[in-house]
Amino acid sequence: MNKYIIVCFALLILCCKKEPTELDLLNKKNPEGIYGEKFSHQSSYSISEILNSSNNYLNKDVIVSGKIAEVCPMRGCWIELIDNDNALSLRAKVTDGEIVFPLSAKERSVIVKGVFTKLDLSKEQALNWKIHLAEEQGISLDPDSVVLNPEDYYEYRVNCTGAIIL
Repeated sequence: MNKYIIVCFALLILCCKKEPTELDLLNKKNPEGIYGEKFSHQSSYSISEILNSSNNYLNKDVIVSGKIAEVCPMRGCWIELIDNDNALSLRAKVTDGEIVFPLSAKERSVIVKGVFTKLDLSKEQALNWKIHLAEEQGISLDPDSVVLNPEDYYEYRVNCTGAIIL
């Protein structure tokens, strides 16, 4: 009878293990690890290789390496990668909630896998996107005072299915 009680108690403890929430994942202290789909990363492109020949890679699976400059502070649903000299950047976007990049990943090296795309934006979309990105940083913008530059009308990104944070 005692063995039965011990086994039941052990099962109860194991079954009650709490899954981490999105907030827990966003605030994870050590970001090292695999996020999403596992993949072989024996070779990868630099951000400059991809962006300097963007038409060659559009809508194709790519593996890109860089350093994480920014993490979406609201849901961890994107990371901004920069190359070694900080001159070029590329956003890696995931489906909200499927992968959560932790805020602690800033300044870490990363390798991402996904489809390289170009997002063309209308004037209204570009304005809303710029305001949204500012709001994620806690900055409130007056839509009438926002100045749009030519590069605000498009964004290159990797629709990320997997990432390895080193």
